[in-house]
Amino acid sequence: MTTPIRLRLDNASNIYPACLSRSYASLFRLCVSLDEMVDEATLQSALEATVRRIPHFGYTLSNGAFWWYLEKLDAAPKVTPLDRLDRFDFKKNGGYMFRVSADCRRIVLDIFHVLGDGNAALTFLMTLTGEYLRLRHGIQIEYNNLILNPADTPVEKEIEDSFRAFSGLKGALEKNDPAYHIKGTKEAGGVLHNIRFDIPMSELKAYSANMGYTLTDTVTALMVSALQNVHADDPRPRRNVLKVNVPIDLRRIFGGMTLRNYSSYMHLGVDVSHGYFSFEDIIKTVSLQKNLFTMKCNLRPKIARNVSLEDSIFVRSIPRLLKRPVIDTVNRLKGDRYCSQTLSNLGKITLPEAMAAHVREMDFILGRQRGTSGATACIGFGDHLVINFSRGISESSFENYFEQELNSLGIKAKRTEMDLA
Repeated sequence: MTTPIRLRLDNASNIYPACLSRSYASLFRLCVSLDEMVDEATLQSALEATVRRIPHFGYTLSNGAFWWYLEKLDAAPKVTPLDRLDRFDFKKNGGYMFRVSADCRRIVLDIFHVLGDGNAALTFLMTLTGEYLRLRHGIQIEYNNLILNPADTPVEKEIEDSFRAFSGLKGALEKNDPAYHIKGTKEAGGVLHNIRFDIPMSELKAYSANMGYTLTDTVTALMVSALQNVHADDPRPRRNVLKVNVPIDLRRIFGGMTLRNYSSYMHLGVDVSHGYFSFEDIIKTVSLQKNLFTMKCNLRPKIARNVSLEDSIFVRSIPRLLKRPVIDTVNRLKGDRYCSQTLSNLGKITLPEAMAAHVREMDFILGRQRGTSGATACIGFGDHLVINFSRGISESSFENYFEQELNSLGIKAKRTEMDLA
């Protein structure tokens, strides 16, 4: 495949450059911890090979008259020192909208959401890790949909905007009620606190299966229950809707090979206007909501609506300089306004035996949020479910209540606190 000089942003990406500022960018971090110190020179070689295989990571963000677009870079990306999970200067990073760092035993990927969603970034990191281990130890890698062979030619469907499949379909706006937001003391200077819970996956999975629910159901319910406790402590809560925003990987529902953004979302939770819910009722509610919201018949009109807005002649004809404040304002009013927290779950990662022998841990962390106090991300590997709560306020009452709710199920987690920015 011959890679184009320019790529149009996918339908989900236009919001990210519109919200970009000197102090904020929609960033997230993925990490792999190995059984030895990472060799930077080997990682550099693996990085160059990975970008050749997943070429749209070798593009930068450029401004057009009416939209933003991706433009191909010529120079190779460089492994950089580990830095804060905070807005970084793309120009000083060679134009690249991601950073790969060698941090002791960890390979760390920080990525701007324009390039892809969590599953796309995970494929990039796993391909990078596989190539690093191949070069470093000469092991034979079993390639699959998650770990690509850097020697293969890029596939056109991997860089397509899969949202275009919904073009021309009838869309409909989703109705939501404004959600309760956790109050707290906002940290200045881009400070981002993080609490990491390492949970025995077998224990949480056994509890979930025994109750007839998924891990996502259980973690979401634990978060909603913790939100109830924070809400109950609030002497003057402005709102009574407690919702967790959970991204949906559309590849699993509609198919597709794209390594760009291809996800939607659902708001799961309860309205406590008439009283608080038991945990049993919360998990039952969020499970039913999840099953309902992930039906194709319910996803199609929501996705089609977003595509139709981009396709409309009126929107297309508005100059980019005018589009930016409009999109930014709409996102502030219609985005985080309808959720109290976010939970992004990449699921359990299974690696080929040769790779798994060298991997000890994995992490997934969401960057600073604009409209909510924080966000939550989880990923599983081996018997570890790692959940990272990042927040931009000093108070940790929400995380403390989450831990209490988890303990009430008879499950203990290893808790680690650190600052990421």
